[in-house]
Amino acid sequence: MVGRPDQGKTSGPGRFAPARLLLAALVLTAATAAPAQRPAAVANSIPDQAGLARMVWSTMAAVDHANKTGNYNVLRSLGSADFQAVNGAPALSRIFASLREAGINLSDTLSIEPSYEFPPALEGGMLRLRGAFRMRPQAVQFDLLYQWNQGWMLNGIAVRTVPFSSLPPAR
Repeated sequence: MVGRPDQGKTSGPGRFAPARLLLAALVLTAATAAPAQRPAAVANSIPDQAGLARMVWSTMAAVDHANKTGNYNVLRSLGSADFQAVNGAPALSRIFASLREAGINLSDTLSIEPSYEFPPALEGGMLRLRGAFRMRPQAVQFDLLYQWNQGWMLNGIAVRTVPFSSLPPAR
């Protein structure tokens, strides 16, 4: 699902055009993996805005550190068991090669509130966060899946840069 930024179009809730993903693909196991057991109170609970922002920032920091050091083991370790099963460190290095080679500094996202293209939602037992950091001239879009396992753990990731002008209007 990795492609050039000028291919395809983003359309509709829950769709992130595969051909336009510059850097990473959502892990396909998310659709087939059974959700981890979780307390009933958490099962239908989406974190508050501050909690959601911390999750996105933490993920961006992990990808940024991995790109800067070339060590994707920590990023892999932060993922769910399903994520780890299909994403070894060499695979993650390949997935994020374009971002790394372009010299994109994701630490710039850590001081900006993420905006969400669609409201954060539980989909098939996974928490999906899809949005952007509205930076100029290049914005950073993300599509993240988290699985509950004694806390929300990364289960799928797509990150790309796009011209700010191509972002949908802020909600």
